[in-house]
Amino acid sequence: QLQLVESGGGLVQPGGSLRLSCAASGFTLDYYNIGWFRQAPGKEREGVSCISSRAGRTYYADSVKGRFTISRDNAKNTVYLQMNSLKPEDTAVYYCAAEARFGLICDLQPVKQNYWGQGTQVTVSS
Repeated sequence: QLQLVESGGGLVQPGGSLRLSCAASGFTLDYYNIGWFRQAPGKEREGVSCISSRAGRTYYADSVKGRFTISRDNAKNTVYLQMNSLKPEDTAVYYCAAEARFGLICDLQPVKQNYWGQGTQVTVSS
C-alpha cells in the first residue's frame, strides 16, 4: 500500500526551528517529485517547497525563502523540511505530497500532486 507519513510537527516559539519528515512506504521516492504544502484554518492549501526527482532541484514559495530548506534522502526513502526562523503566520497543517513525474522541475500546485500524507500540525506561538 502506497503511503506517505509526516512527522516532526509541534508547538514552537517565534524564531524557533522544526524539522519535518516525510517517509514513504509501498513505493520508492526516487522517481517522484516531492513537495511540502500547508493549510491554515480558513485558507486554501498552498505549496511551500518541492524537490525534483532528477538532480534534486529545489523550489520555494517566496514566503519561506531563506528560512526553509527541503532535502531528500533516497536511501531512507524520506524527504525533510528544515524550518528556521519560524513566524506565527507559518502556523498550519503541513502535508507532504508526491508528484508522479521524473524530471528537473517540480510543481507547487496542490492539484498536480498524486499522493498525499495525512498532515502534521505546526503551531508557532509564544
